[in-house]
Amino acid sequence: MYKKIISTLVIGTLLAGTLTGCGGSSDAGSSAKSSGKTELELFSTKPENKDTIQKLVDKYNESHDDVTVKVTAPPDAGTVLKTRMAKNDMPDIVAMGGDNNYTEVEGAGMLLDLGDQDYIKDVQEAYIDMVYDVNKDKEETIYGVPFATNASGVIYNTEKFEELGLEVPKTWDEFIDTLQKIKDAGEQPLLMTYKDAWTANAPWNSIAADLAPESFADDRKAGKTTFVGTHEEITEKYLTLLDYAQDDFMGLSYDDGNKKFANGDAVMIINGNWAISQYRNANPDVKINMFAIPSSNDESQNKVTSGVDVLLGVSKSSSNVDAAKDFVSFMMEKENVQTYIDEQFSFSALKGVEQSDEAVSGVQEDISNGKVANFEDHYYPSGFDMSALLTELSLNRANGMDDKENIEQFLKQCDEKYDVANVD
Repeated sequence: MYKKIISTLVIGTLLAGTLTGCGGSSDAGSSAKSSGKTELELFSTKPENKDTIQKLVDKYNESHDDVTVKVTAPPDAGTVLKTRMAKNDMPDIVAMGGDNNYTEVEGAGMLLDLGDQDYIKDVQEAYIDMVYDVNKDKEETIYGVPFATNASGVIYNTEKFEELGLEVPKTWDEFIDTLQKIKDAGEQPLLMTYKDAWTANAPWNSIAADLAPESFADDRKAGKTTFVGTHEEITEKYLTLLDYAQDDFMGLSYDDGNKKFANGDAVMIINGNWAISQYRNANPDVKINMFAIPSSNDESQNKVTSGVDVLLGVSKSSSNVDAAKDFVSFMMEKENVQTYIDEQFSFSALKGVEQSDEAVSGVQEDISNGKVANFEDHYYPSGFDMSALLTELSLNRANGMDDKENIEQFLKQCDEKYDVANVD
């Protein structure tokens, strides 16, 4: 899930995570050892998917007499995992996002190459390329197997679209025309929830993914380019969308905004599949669908913003590598991937496994065909807080700052903050 949950890491959590990693320290671990079973630890960085992961683990355990898999999913899992890496206490298997946290684990040489596994041929190439992109030095080795993916774009009220006689826009000009028609009809075109800063990333990630120079992430990291001179159009279009947001876009929270959108206070909202369950909880009768932000007037450039939400890796230091590989193979079976994406309302990186919910039918075809682009912030250094910069940009607009001055200041700050964070 794209929403970032930041928790305070207390000593008890760290100890709990460490003890779980040492299988023999727990009663369950002692029982497994005494019964002669091999025990594996699956470390998941997404606490919100723990029930589904546990369901699949239980299925695996029930069919294997000689292996027991235990799930660890602590709060602030990224910090816990880094601490364990430093102590050479890596879990056997990791399930984590395909972002800069994965890069740190992979870049430290902690994971096995799984490129020779049979299921790799069935993984969509677009998502394998995304993993290559976040490998240290862009190494084309599959240290993390794409498992589940997500998507972000424009979520729209299909009943309001029908009432207003609107069609899904395919280009930027059509998108702006659609927003204006909604505004002219007296409806609220867009709802923004920038009180929660992370939500400011959603439109940026989509627009930048379509319009940034293809080699920007690599060149910026190498100091060969800058945000200044490459991201002016992206920033201008980002600000243009604010013209169609509600007046209190800086003061509305994610949760409150989701309720408002679900109850018809706006025709569209820019968000991801992770938010759809909240809309339905607020209003079970809401009718919605999704389309990719058409950032360009060239339709071929407009891709669905989609990233690897969960990838699976095996630790080099595991004393049970073959058993860990076997578990990953089990997870990659189509039936099990389908179970995960259905329960977690996500998408699959595996060919032939699709999300069938009508609320995302507008993007599923492009996802299946690999017409996708990764979240732009997956390529930023972990210490680079784009959401903070974007909220300042947006607040300046709300306070009436001249757009030209605002854009210049924003891009200059992007380069300054990036350079500070761009350390190995």
